[in-house]
Amino acid sequence: MKDQVYQIVTDRIVEALRKGVVPWRKPWRTGIGPDGVAYGPKNLVSKHAYRGVNIFTLMATGYGSDYWLTFNQARTLGGCVRKGEKASPVIFWKFLDVIDKQTQKKDRIPLLRYFSVFNTDQCDGLADAIPKPAPVEPKTEAQKIESAEAVVKAYEGCPPITYGGDAAAYSPGIDRIKMPVRETFESPEHFYSTLFHEMTHSTGHESRLDRRMIGKAAWGSGDYGREELVAECGAAFLTAEAGIDIPAVRENEAAYLGHWMEAINGDPRMVVVAAGAAQRASDWIMGRRPKAEAKAEPEIDVSGEAAE
Repeated sequence: MKDQVYQIVTDRIVEALRKGVVPWRKPWRTGIGPDGVAYGPKNLVSKHAYRGVNIFTLMATGYGSDYWLTFNQARTLGGCVRKGEKASPVIFWKFLDVIDKQTQKKDRIPLLRYFSVFNTDQCDGLADAIPKPAPVEPKTEAQKIESAEAVVKAYEGCPPITYGGDAAAYSPGIDRIKMPVRETFESPEHFYSTLFHEMTHSTGHESRLDRRMIGKAAWGSGDYGREELVAECGAAFLTAEAGIDIPAVRENEAAYLGHWMEAINGDPRMVVVAAGAAQRASDWIMGRRPKAEAKAEPEIDVSGEAAE
């Protein structure tokens, strides 16, 4: 079942890449919506915001509404899914406590499930149930910088950041982030998305979230690719926290898209695991630290919200 779910998600991501849409570089609105819940994909009934890879798969569909629900939820609200509309998958992880019948020892096993959901744009009869969108005032350049700096300052225990040279990098051996001076970047968005990429890498240090392959994977390997995808997704989450857009791919776009299609096709688990790790990384940077026992959970936990 798990392999099937991984493949379903992978197929969705690859389909978006083939269309020239990079799901983790597709910006979404931030702030609080008219329902009192943060903007972004969420379930219409529970108002729970989706997390991890679910954000990317749902955003990649291109629908204008933030709200999603199951077929039965639409009927319960007095509406219906229009005939011929295709569902989108939402994955959900939870842990089950089980007892070994032979040893009587208690163990925790991960359970991966997926639900089929529809955007409210695919439904009829739900107008009264959908909160009306609130107007969003565009941020000024100064406000963008201020909100992005707030994300940087939120990172308690951030490694030292040095400026100079022409390359951005995180060095796990000395636990240091290196950045070109900000004046060399095309825009504040380019500067901060690059910085957030390296900040995400730094959460993998053994003193933080301890992603085992950080700094150890060979260039071009599957582990290297997964860590790079963690950083790409983490930058997307953090730019959303700051309320700025992550810049679109411009140079060598075909090569960029081709690289990720090949890497993700080669490992159906990659995008699910990477997006989950990126969600934990952005939560860490923003001060939403996990409880001590959470670090013992498998790398594969993606903490998606159930559709129900």
